[in-house]
Amino acid sequence: MTNFFKMTQIFSSFILVCLFSFCKKSTDASANQPPSDQQQDTSTYQLVWSDEFDKPTIDTSVWNFEIDGNGGGNHEQEYYQRNNATIENGNLIITAKKESVGSHNYTSSRITTQGKKEFEYGRIEARIKIPVGQGFWPAFWMLGSNINSVGWPKCGETDIMEHINTDSLIYGTLHWDNNGHVQSGDTITSTPSEYHVYSVEWDKNTIRWFIDSTQYHEVNITTNSTEEFHQPFFILLNFAVGGDWPGQTINDNLLPAKMYVDYVRVYQK
Repeated sequence: MTNFFKMTQIFSSFILVCLFSFCKKSTDASANQPPSDQQQDTSTYQLVWSDEFDKPTIDTSVWNFEIDGNGGGNHEQEYYQRNNATIENGNLIITAKKESVGSHNYTSSRITTQGKKEFEYGRIEARIKIPVGQGFWPAFWMLGSNINSVGWPKCGETDIMEHINTDSLIYGTLHWDNNGHVQSGDTITSTPSEYHVYSVEWDKNTIRWFIDSTQYHEVNITTNSTEEFHQPFFILLNFAVGGDWPGQTINDNLLPAKMYVDYVRVYQK
């Protein structure tokens, strides 16, 4: 009887412990659940397009290769050609080289989504590692899709990320027309030679600039003749060599140099 009684006590204690543990887990789990009447936030961004650069070659149904040596209107020294844009290990790589083509001593690439992927409003972002060197000018930016009919700056330009030379500043800038070219820009200190996510969040009222999750610039696009920014835009990625802004001195010892783009993504509400 004594042994049976002890066994009964042990068994009862075991049942109580199990019940307590089950109730505690159920309570803890319930604490992590949203209220049953909580509605989903329909204003959150949803992915509408991306290129993860996980194919062996650049997708020409999405991207155009610009072939020109006009200096981009900024007296740049490179000749843009297709061969300098490749995919390696899941990255788009744009390579600037010390290489002669015609009267140009450098080559690089500029690719665009013009006429293929164009967007009005949303979060536009890319994860990029930037080449740092004297005379280097990598950029991730957008232009108004009507540029061929109205020209620049009436088409509008959104520079999501630009970097020049060897400093640690990232530039975010808006360009438009208001009886002549006007712009609004700001900078943030960063580590350009490391991967970062560069983005803008663009809606009918504002455009906001971010590096990773840090906002550093904002422009109201409801005033000052900013109607350019209420229409579709296309995306550009390029690596310029020299030009009016970085100057014409190039550190040839750092060439070839590469700009790495892990992905480009567009979200909309």
